[in-house]
Amino acid sequence: MFEAQPQSSSLGRNQAVREADLANWKLLNQFQRRLAEAQKEFALHPSFQDPERLLLMADYLSLFLFGLFNPVVRTMRGLCAASDLERVRREVCRRHVSLGSFSEAQHLVAPELLAKVFESVAAELPGQSNCDPRLRAHDWMARDGSLFAALPRMAWALYGAGRSGTHKAARLHLNYQVLSGKPVRAQVTEGRRCERAVWKEQWQRGEAYIGDRYFAENYRVLGQLQELGCRYVLRLREPAVITVEEQLPVSEQDRQAGVVQQAWAHLGATERTHSARVRVLWLEKVGDSQMILLTNLGTDELPAALVVLLYRRRWQIELFFRWIKCLLGCRHWLAESQQGATNQLYLALIAAVLLQLYTGRRPTKRMLELLQFYQLGVASLDELMRGLQRELRKLAAKKS
Repeated sequence: MFEAQPQSSSLGRNQAVREADLANWKLLNQFQRRLAEAQKEFALHPSFQDPERLLLMADYLSLFLFGLFNPVVRTMRGLCAASDLERVRREVCRRHVSLGSFSEAQHLVAPELLAKVFESVAAELPGQSNCDPRLRAHDWMARDGSLFAALPRMAWALYGAGRSGTHKAARLHLNYQVLSGKPVRAQVTEGRRCERAVWKEQWQRGEAYIGDRYFAENYRVLGQLQELGCRYVLRLREPAVITVEEQLPVSEQDRQAGVVQQAWAHLGATERTHSARVRVLWLEKVGDSQMILLTNLGTDELPAALVVLLYRRRWQIELFFRWIKCLLGCRHWLAESQQGATNQLYLALIAAVLLQLYTGRRPTKRMLELLQFYQLGVASLDELMRGLQRELRKLAAKKS
């Protein structure tokens, strides 16, 4: 049903898919093994320790994850009905799961436990790809958030519409390693929570961040990052007051990357809003708009062309959010409390990383459809192998 267990190393992007690789895959078994390891650091909710409880935490979470992978089951009622199937009981949850038990369990699982599982799975993805050595000097992480529309009755998920709260959404905050293409740190909040505030809570000394215009709106943040020894590449929101202190040369390679000017400068119109010293890069205008980038690294550490390259790679996190929403069906909530919705988004992240481990890359829509056909029993293992190989060849042809 969920046949996909990674070997000691995942498949490369252009490496052939072998039957041995597929035959040993057990996605749910992999999840359950990591869940058991993570549980050693967390105390179970007392309800799960009650000898009269029939639905164990691993059964509940495995059934939940089954629903995220499965192309047919989309509702809590459908998942509970699936638990009556013999194969589902054998490979997923062992026994029938009632609607009441499934709904109650969302309040009993600590999101921190699934965060630990997510970090464990993500750590197994391949490391940094081949790139300029000056980029590999730091672990560059794109930072962003994405909204997931919530139901009107999910009162905790406040977002928009002023104080009326007529719009509801949950927000997933994520760090994404752009050089290796993998998510590394996540947090779920109500939609209206300030992204900069959540970002600051997760800062770690010496890290390197890439962010869009929102993260550079508060100039004090730039000085605080500097004090922590953090590096950054951020986009500046226009209009902005920029006081140039020292013009810097622009090489031919920088010009080819679109840079027309760079300088050391301060931001802000008054002494109160004055920023730390930053390096500002002006790119070629597109119509009436001009992209302006900021960094605290000098030209010797990070030439302007590489600053532009890093910011362009920030788009990977947007594609990852889109993939989570479109391919894993995260627009339908199987749990509606804040704790349950948080667990669902963590399970979606875990599912995404397991699939990435499975194929050696983030699966395309066609590849995911093949996997789902195999889960349904419509496609054989041989047909799945041929189909995945065909899609990998198509991807390789596009790059060549």
